[in-house]
Amino acid sequence: MRGTYALQKTQRTKEMAAKIYTDKDADLGVLKGKTCAVIGFGSQGHAHALNLKDSGVKVIVGLYAKSQSREVAKEYGFEVMDTADAVKAADVIFIATPDTKIAGIFEKDVAPNLRKGQTLLFSHGFAVHFKTIVPPDFVNVIMVAPKGPGHIVRRQFVEGKGVPSLIAIHQNPGKDAKKIALAWAKGIGGTRAGVFETDFKEETETDLFGEQTVLCGGVSQLITAAYETLVEAGYQPEMAYFECLHELKLTVDLINESGISGMRFSISETAEYGDLTTGPTIIDASVKKRMQKALKNIQSGKFAKGWIAEATSGGKNFNKLRKEGQGHAIEKVGARLRGLMPWIKKRATKGAQASYH
Repeated sequence: MRGTYALQKTQRTKEMAAKIYTDKDADLGVLKGKTCAVIGFGSQGHAHALNLKDSGVKVIVGLYAKSQSREVAKEYGFEVMDTADAVKAADVIFIATPDTKIAGIFEKDVAPNLRKGQTLLFSHGFAVHFKTIVPPDFVNVIMVAPKGPGHIVRRQFVEGKGVPSLIAIHQNPGKDAKKIALAWAKGIGGTRAGVFETDFKEETETDLFGEQTVLCGGVSQLITAAYETLVEAGYQPEMAYFECLHELKLTVDLINESGISGMRFSISETAEYGDLTTGPTIIDASVKKRMQKALKNIQSGKFAKGWIAEATSGGKNFNKLRKEGQGHAIEKVGARLRGLMPWIKKRATKGAQASYH
């Protein structure tokens, strides 16, 4: 099996050897004379708007009338308009609102005001891929997706660096969609780090899979289960927190810098032996089967339909699960211990979900 997998992997790698676009491949001049509207001023919205503005691009911000973000955007020096007016005024329109809000905003304020020659831009393919919206065929539809949260996109840009990004072209009636995508990626700093081309389907499905099985769902459940195992066995909650949560960042940093093998090179042989022998008994073939099921739920649209139904019905179960997670003992122990660590930057979490637009 391993030999077959390795062969398939090698063949696929050769077939998919993708071009990496850098600064020299993108022309900011493509956006010269154009007005770029950022609809929403949350995590990605504010980062894209500020980075583009600093790159010399004309940016306006579109928000609904009672948005609390209007004053924030104005303080940053942006002209703020109602969403419909921003769409009318713009050549490129970045819809930077939550996936579950896009359909309503698109139907009410975006679609009625679109005209030939405009470009719709997204940083995630969810709404287009799962057809919660269907853009008219006379506009370009593109994606520029930084592989990092908005505050990192902004911070890296200010430091003269960038976050690797993806671009995708869904519709190209203007025959300039890719040039616009690359120009936007350059404007936000993506081409400093490298830009890769994908499509809306691949970005959406892999993004959801990664979030659910590893980056968010998998990691949070693994941490919680390990913490509970130690505490239930009689160990101090503080020790459990340090060993199962706090030190995770150190390991992830090593993996990020030099891969899994590089991490193993940097840890003790005892830790490495435990990794290689016990790890596969915890994350085993049964976990992979459940990952495959999760992927099928994403590919079929089952997850998207369930999430949209949950959100449109008021999010009762979502809010219940969120509240349960916030009330777990590991959160209380962690808050107390992090309070003793002044070197850890404190970040507010309450109310953050409401700050998108």
